[in-house]
Amino acid sequence: MAYQLNLNWPEFLEKYWQKKPVVLKNAFPNFVDPITPDELAGLAMEPEVDSRLVSHFNGKWQASNGPFEHFDGLGETGWSLLAQAVNHWHMPAAELVRPFRVLPDWRLDDLMISFSVPGGGVGPHIDQYDVFIIQGMGSRRWRVGDKLPMRQFCPHPALLHVDPFEPIIDEDLAPGDILYIPPGFPHDGFTHETALNYSVGFRGPNGRDLISSFADYALENDLGGEHYSDPDLTCREHPGRIEQYELDRIRQMMIDMIGKPDDFTKMVRQLCLHAASRAGYRRRRAAVCARGGAGRAAGRREIVSPERPARAEYQRQFLYQQRTARDSRREGGGRAVPLH
Repeated sequence: MAYQLNLNWPEFLEKYWQKKPVVLKNAFPNFVDPITPDELAGLAMEPEVDSRLVSHFNGKWQASNGPFEHFDGLGETGWSLLAQAVNHWHMPAAELVRPFRVLPDWRLDDLMISFSVPGGGVGPHIDQYDVFIIQGMGSRRWRVGDKLPMRQFCPHPALLHVDPFEPIIDEDLAPGDILYIPPGFPHDGFTHETALNYSVGFRGPNGRDLISSFADYALENDLGGEHYSDPDLTCREHPGRIEQYELDRIRQMMIDMIGKPDDFTKMVRQLCLHAASRAGYRRRRAAVCARGGAGRAAGRREIVSPERPARAEYQRQFLYQQRTARDSRREGGGRAVPLH
């Protein structure tokens, strides 16, 4: 279906983009979820799809990466299932990205979708990208703090959290509402009613990305083959020292490589092309905790129809669990996986 976004883009870009968070009420009027929880669960069983399961029980955080074989024993509270780059796997979900194409394609990261049961969430954290969080079915309460220096820590090797913060936004989202959060603002979502959320993320490259991309381009195109030369070398009183003029000459070699207009333009276009087609920088905090940096891996995926034979049994399994959950509630007993 075609999604109509009720948003004054020039006003939004001037007042909020990369400046401050904002709640956009009823931004998608009469919002209809493009995916079901069962379909999302099926994607999370695929090895090609980057997925995570995050839970919080008895004050302890747990997180595991897909693909998942089953979702037995999760209970009806305190967990969330997340899948990255769903816009590259599920065409109806990809339509949700289209209204945001007033922004540059090369800045688009991916569409992440999360399914959360009551009490579910991933905890308070900070992201280094712009994100539009769209509320689908259910209801979640979102708290957003101001952009201030904050201590970050790992309550689990795969999670990076921040200390408690004073909210500048503290609001329940209903279907069709959007919460926009610029980079660096701490936020936390708590699920009231079983919910689907859609996060359209936009990311700009950092210096490491640019240097890495240029190095790849230089190697692929056999650039920079000229060696450092010093025909004006003189006897050295301190042979262990790198003289300032030598540092300047080396720096100029690098600047000259980047400064070639044709090569630089091709490199940037290649970087943008990869950004537009990648499956998304991974939001796994395990990489952050392990390396102390905010890395998100990149890869390429193709868009496929939601009817693709992902894994034949997943539809039967989750439809069966859905019926079991309903029957269990009617009979007043048993614990069932609440994918409904």
